[in-house]
Amino acid sequence: MAHYLLSVVTPTEGEPPTDDEMNAIMGDVATLQSDMQSAGVWVFSGGLEAPDTATVLRRSGDDVLVTDGPFVELKEYVGGLTIIDVPDLDAALHWGRRSTEAIGLAIEVRPFHWSP
Repeated sequence: MAHYLLSVVTPTEGEPPTDDEMNAIMGDVATLQSDMQSAGVWVFSGGLEAPDTATVLRRSGDDVLVTDGPFVELKEYVGGLTIIDVPDLDAALHWGRRSTEAIGLAIEVRPFHWSP
């Protein structure tokens, strides 16, 4: 088994979903997470706040600098994530497809470097 990160690619521009649309999306996400748990592949999921809530820590010599907000100008950002434990890339892509169908946004599927 290998761990994969399914990242929700969220655009910075465009209209956000209405409350009704968001409720429908979250219902689909809850169903997807339940299916992942039933299949034994779900490890963790979570949504992230907007990039302007971020704090960036950067080493500078012997000091660590702390700055507000994202490091770069963004057209897209990671708006949420799911970690799954699956046998191979094909299985990860299956859950990635299910994720993009549920959320309606692009999903980046990426293996962990030192996954067991």
